[in-house]
Amino acid sequence: MEPQKAAGIESKDCIGLSDIIALDLQQAPLSPEMAAYFKKCEEKLGYVPNVLLAYSHSMAKREAFAAFYNELMLAPSGLSKLEREMIAVVVSAENRCWYCLVSHGAAVRALSGRPELGEALAFNYRVAPLDARQRAMLDFAAKMAKASAEIEDRDRDALRQAGFSEKDIWDIAAVASFYAMSNRMASATAMKPNPEYHAQAR
Repeated sequence: MEPQKAAGIESKDCIGLSDIIALDLQQAPLSPEMAAYFKKCEEKLGYVPNVLLAYSHSMAKREAFAAFYNELMLAPSGLSKLEREMIAVVVSAENRCWYCLVSHGAAVRALSGRPELGEALAFNYRVAPLDARQRAMLDFAAKMAKASAEIEDRDRDALRQAGFSEKDIWDIAAVASFYAMSNRMASATAMKPNPEYHAQAR
């Protein structure tokens, strides 16, 4: 049975997650809140993202992950949804995270309407057609992924000069940090992206 179907809203059975990650864990029963969240994913996307299924062994961890993702990526911000997805792709490229490059590359393609942008960000954002604001944002995100201890006032000043507010700078750092963590978890567990991502918005 496919993992997404096995994790269906009506099913409360514990299932193995070996088709998604390289750890032998069992899915915990869905809470009513997460069952509703999964149903919303199915209705909006047509599937449940594997990253949510990967956290299925612990309802507390899955709920915390989903809540933090929603706050960072979907809540009101001075950063657009596309900009936040662009950060996710660039950080994931620096960390060579297969899952996040595939999933967030698809999001960049869909939100921008430009398949070539998603490809450029995944391979080398420096060759992408970016405006000054986007380049400053992604330079900062890439430095966070590679050498966060080397960030200095001049790095934050570059963001201010590009038009970002203090809250925007926090959000850039928060999104980049979240994906640095997510990349490492995905790589450590050999998390597999949903097949649907590969063909989206091409």
